[in-house]
Amino acid sequence: VTYTVTNFIPPSGRDVISVNSETGEIHLTAALDFEEVNVYDFRIEARDRGTPPLSGHCSMELKVLDVND
Repeated sequence: VTYTVTNFIPPSGRDVISVNSETGEIHLTAALDFEEVNVYDFRIEARDRGTPPLSGHCSMELKVLDVND
């Protein structure tokens, strides 16, 4: 199974969120700032290597909390 992440809202989510294509683990690649973006929505698709390949997807919502104020 391989994992891909698509449909970032806002599009700047591509710069801070990544998904390991082999395990599906979600990682942050940069710091999050509540004042810039407080919610990221994106979709993760899992696809097998069968013939024909089958896939499934889920929607993710990442909420950034403003804990420093």
